[in-house]
Amino acid sequence: MLKLYGGARSRASIVHWYLEELGISYEFLKLDMQTGEHLKPEYLAINPFGRVPAIVDGEFQVWESGAILLYLADKYSKTPLLAEERAVFSQWVLFANATLGPGLFGEENREREMPRLLTSLNEIFSKQPFLVGNELTVADVAVGSILNYISLILKLDFSPYPEVLNYMKQLSERPAFQKSISGRG
Repeated sequence: MLKLYGGARSRASIVHWYLEELGISYEFLKLDMQTGEHLKPEYLAINPFGRVPAIVDGEFQVWESGAILLYLADKYSKTPLLAEERAVFSQWVLFANATLGPGLFGEENREREMPRLLTSLNEIFSKQPFLVGNELTVADVAVGSILNYISLILKLDFSPYPEVLNYMKQLSERPAFQKSISGRG
């Protein structure tokens, strides 16, 4: 059975959300970061940097939330992914982790980046319900988790971006989201 390693208030909840969306059986192993469980040799054999999340799927192991999401999309997608589809999903997962997150979480960049990023996302969501069309994909889990985390942690004003707000609300009402990110488990 697939094992997800995480800690309290970690990015493991993003992977948890996607596993729930995919309906995959898994075991969630919550490491006590306060006592240093993530720095014990058993876990360092999975992720030598001692960071969470990480997964072990049979003999395969991978860490970094974006890499895990892409692996899960590739392996457990209902239909095989074409190279072009994989590239689009990778684009959005990398955007979430390398552009959106730092652009909104980083106070030094937020004033400049927030309008630029959210205006573009607002435009996309004015035309379609999800990033890559009419169904939730790994792209939405990556981007949607960042947007919803930001709204929980920083209480930023998203009112100038009504389509982004609607998207965030739509995602937060999904049962898999409720079980994972809202539960913050």
